[in-house]
Amino acid sequence: MDFFKNKKILITGASGGIGEAITDKFYNLNANICATGTNLEKLNNLKQKFKKIKILKFDISKHEEIEDFVNRASDELGDSIDILINNAGINKDNLSIRMTIEEWKKVIDINLTSTFLLSKFAIKKMLKNKFGKIVNITSVIGHTGNVGQSNYSASKSGIISMSKSLAHEYSKKNININCVSPGYISTNMTDEISDKWKDIIKAKIPMDRFGLPMDVANSVKFLSSDEADYITGETIHVNGGMYMS
Repeated sequence: MDFFKNKKILITGASGGIGEAITDKFYNLNANICATGTNLEKLNNLKQKFKKIKILKFDISKHEEIEDFVNRASDELGDSIDILINNAGINKDNLSIRMTIEEWKKVIDINLTSTFLLSKFAIKKMLKNKFGKIVNITSVIGHTGNVGQSNYSASKSGIISMSKSLAHEYSKKNININCVSPGYISTNMTDEISDKWKDIIKAKIPMDRFGLPMDVANSVKFLSSDEADYITGETIHVNGGMYMS
């Protein structure tokens, strides 16, 4: 699609399974990409695979540094950000009565607060060009909840509600803000699930299988494109029918 040629795209959590698939998708559409994450070795490996991307190592939990980080990413891309993909996130699972305040706070701070701040400062860049697309990666758990994931589900459902508010605020400025909500996707994280639990999970999925990272990337591409210009404040579910809104 010519739409993405030279579009300036910032992707967080780019070195994970879903992040790499998103990077791959936009790279093959000739976009100008700045890929970020916390693991420099993984970022360098990503750079080896996708030669023309820019990479920046950054920990999005450092809230006081996010504005400077967005400015640096903008400089790397050529003094602008057209599209922001908020993909980075963590989980610290525990039953609610055992969950520490640190486990609660870390997940909320990184998944929700950091996503808000990245969006806030990227929007400032987008307002200058009267154009922008933000796609936030949430989770089916943000809609259904899950045992041991009260912090994670709260952070992901918070992203969905926050995205709707941001969509209301900036729709008239030609900035679209949407979410993609993956179910169980085959990544290094799901590879660690035992075969027994995989079978239990698959029994809840009408399509009887886990999704692929590219399934998520395809929806991210769509919401970032001109084909989705009249869509904002929405969530696309990529979960094989596990949850139907």
